[in-house]
Amino acid sequence: MEKPLSVLTRAIGHNVIVVLRGRREYRGVLDGYDPHMNVVLRDAEAFYEGQSAGKMAAVIVRGDNVIYISP
Repeated sequence: MEKPLSVLTRAIGHNVIVVLRGRREYRGVLDGYDPHMNVVLRDAEAFYEGQSAGKMAAVIVRGDNVIYISP
């Protein structure tokens, strides 16, 4: 059985979806993460309630807000 952090390690450099509390999500290239699930995305796009809320070159997402990350 594979550990979740191993899946994230393989996802570095690839597109991911990070779903957050409050019906928010980010889609972008995973640049890094830590054991607290803080993640760094580049070339990211923010979504709120399914609607685009803007694009950004880089974003840091605090792990406390993360519901799940989909590689």
